Amino acid sequence: MHIALVHNLRQSSGHDDDQPPSISSQSDTDIYAEWDDIQTITAVADALRREYEVTLVNADNFAFEKLRDLRPDLVFNMAEGLYGAGREAQIPALLDMLAIPYTGSDPVTLGICLDKQRTKEILSWHKIPTPRFYVVENINDLPLRPHYPIIVKPIFEGSSKGITNKSLVFNRHDLKRQVEFVFSTYGEGALLEEFLPGREFTVAMLGNGSSVRVLPVVELDFSVLPQGALPIYSYEAKWIWDQEEDPLQIFTCPAALDPMLEQRITSVCRQAFNVFKCRDWCRIDVRLDAQGMPHIIELNPLPGILPRPEQNSCFPKAARAAGLNYEEMILSVIAEARSRLHLNQEKIYAYSGML
Repeated sequence: MHIALVHNLRQSSGHDDDQPPSISSQSDTDIYAEWDDIQTITAVADALRREYEVTLVNADNFAFEKLRDLRPDLVFNMAEGLYGAGREAQIPALLDMLAIPYTGSDPVTLGICLDKQRTKEILSWHKIPTPRFYVVENINDLPLRPHYPIIVKPIFEGSSKGITNKSLVFNRHDLKRQVEFVFSTYGEGALLEEFLPGREFTVAMLGNGSSVRVLPVVELDFSVLPQGALPIYSYEAKWIWDQEEDPLQIFTCPAALDPMLEQRITSVCRQAFNVFKCRDWCRIDVRLDAQGMPHIIELNPLPGILPRPEQNSCFPKAARAAGLNYEEMILSVIAEARSRLHLNQEKIYAYSGML
């Protein structure tokens, strides 16, 4: 079987290719934060080559012609795109047009899940717990008496882009400042989200439909952040303070959960996964309210998969806790896609302990 690995290779933009940049001038320098470095792309390719013929395809302006001519049996999609609110949906839409099967969610799911407003509207409609929210498109639309504290986020960004240590606000002056920052930096609306004071988790999921498996839950411990840092997983926490040579000890996996809380987290994540029609894999961020009830923060149907343990990438961390090394994790995603697509069933990769 011939697999095309479709990716976006991170450009330098004046900084080290291996790391997103300082947030000092984010409007120019965090544009590639969602893309993958060469080490990650190489690690995925090496994992796939254990069982398949692999061709790398950069998701650039020539991707359509490359894929049309190549016509692989399957695409492993890890392309994040660059421009527009639908950027994560661009390659899957192109593949649908070419009738080439691929791993992961379809364009509709990817487009909706990148849109924090639409995600929360759908969660609310289905009565899946999510923090209360308000969307601001114009500075004159700020709510008059919001309930503080509020976390301010750009609507269409991932990888903690636009979520800094200043994003959690406690008064109107700071709220206005942060909304204006989102407007001027990203040219998009701002999501004003109720800040929940409880524990935070991220939940990796592997599979499809009723058979989707929840991998060991990862908990974030904000007490290890530098003095004065607010208890959120900000851009600074993700990319500045947490370095491979000196990783933050911010994650615990498996999280210490009592059975009832674990069941509640698992249940709400399964609901969200199925409501959004996620496919093959997804990582879902969860936070507890003051009563200890889990709420969905957002869904990541195109999860980050940095390969080295010291890089603190949550999906591989959860996979390792489940007994899967990095190669087995990647091949498990292929196995789920092949099973879903009914592709050459006799050679589906059997991953240890997970079938």
